[in-house]
Amino acid sequence: MISEGNLAPDFTLESDTGETVSLTGFRGRPVVLFFYPRDDTPGCTKEACAFRDAYAEFQERGAAIVGVSPDSTDSHVRFKDKYSLPFVLLSDPEQKAAQAYDVWREKTMYGRRRMGILRSTFVIDADGVVSRAMYGVKPDGHADDVLAALS
Repeated sequence: MISEGNLAPDFTLESDTGETVSLTGFRGRPVVLFFYPRDDTPGCTKEACAFRDAYAEFQERGAAIVGVSPDSTDSHVRFKDKYSLPFVLLSDPEQKAAQAYDVWREKTMYGRRRMGILRSTFVIDADGVVSRAMYGVKPDGHADDVLAALS
């Protein structure tokens, strides 16, 4: 697991706009890095829309919001357009970033085991250090918890 106080693992992934994005490109400002299982599913939509609804508050604190899932960039474009998400979504189809942050885990659903994303969020300070690691979060109230962690 990534511990608070550790340097955040860097990664480079393709964004919903087709650009290549690296975590180090955000240095100089705080980053809210959230890993979510899948575009346009109930829990993931609730989480993303909560970040959208609080986006102005995150901007006031100078924070960038970055969402990561294994979905394709095309899926991200549709998800972003459907819900007017104002932040970048990154595609991690090979789960490299997810594995670096230890959120690619075995999960059990309906009695079946499979690998998937453990919904998790990392608040990373302007120097690239993890100031808060939140594993296994629930969508309800999560954006408020993340805002509190930025204070």
